[in-house]
Amino acid sequence: MRVLVIGGTRFIGRRLVEDLLARGDEPVVVHRGRTEPDGLPEVAHLHADRSNFESIGGRIAALRPDALVDTCAMTAAGVEAVLPHLPDVPLVVLSSCDVYEAYDVFRLGLRQGRGEIAVPLTEESATRLDRYPYRGLPFGSDDYEKLDVEPHYLARGGTALRLGFVYGEHDPQRREEFVLRRVRAGRPQIPIGPGRLLMSRLYVGDASSAVLAALDAPDRAAGQVFDVAEASSPTVAGWAAQILAAAGSSAELVPVPGELPDDLAITGDFAQHMLFSSAKATALLGWQPGDPAATVPLSVRWHLSNPPADQPDGTGDGGNGNAFAADDTALRTAG
Repeated sequence: MRVLVIGGTRFIGRRLVEDLLARGDEPVVVHRGRTEPDGLPEVAHLHADRSNFESIGGRIAALRPDALVDTCAMTAAGVEAVLPHLPDVPLVVLSSCDVYEAYDVFRLGLRQGRGEIAVPLTEESATRLDRYPYRGLPFGSDDYEKLDVEPHYLARGGTALRLGFVYGEHDPQRREEFVLRRVRAGRPQIPIGPGRLLMSRLYVGDASSAVLAALDAPDRAAGQVFDVAEASSPTVAGWAAQILAAAGSSAELVPVPGELPDDLAITGDFAQHMLFSSAKATALLGWQPGDPAATVPLSVRWHLSNPPADQPDGTGDGGNGNAFAADDTALRTAG
């Protein structure tokens, strides 16, 4: 099967290309061509920005692809620039579980006094009323909105996969770094808050296998939305303990009542759990996630061997020796 992968050079797209190759498919990567990360699989590349996607429309038609996966559709404009130039083949777009109303409660604590939203969330759960969750924030895109992306693909008979909190090799968000930077620095104690939050994670390899499951069942996947996440989730405190165990660290997680360092805020109190059910993906696509007992160590080992470029010593303080002053202050409040 020849599969066009839009954005196949980083994280999920990169893993998908590797997995397609491993099973004998022929991936073709479509990306901007601004960077070529080290270690990419040797596959055909087409270079184009979304804004001028029509420039490669003829080449895409000539390739006669069997399917297409869009791993980086972020805005309505970005989708509208691409879809008219795609052939009539099965389409899969990566979406996010941030589309749900519960995400606003989780992130902002807002729900007009109506209380916590019941979990696990499913594809039928209420989606956000407010659009553009990252507008005005320095790390986000003002026009990012998966709720604007999904309808365009679904109208073409495509499939939208709403992913949980994805972790794993090459993760640009480095979701485990709140623990691992302290492991690298040899910190014996790590302050944490209550750590009761439940959030559905998803290993990058399982995100890829969900895409493959949708590609392999186009009749059942067409026009459908699927939540995709791990089968069961520990609390954030339990997740931190998993990371420490995978890293072979004896560091102690110390509950503290006081203010937490910014990067440990995920262990604090939250008004909303973010648990998702993948029962629909299992029933219709036969998809099953891997066991975190195996996938967390895979991710941890990779991140320990590949520290952030700006934190080669794991401290992030530029050698000034004060990266964990906030940790020390928090630990002094421990009972």
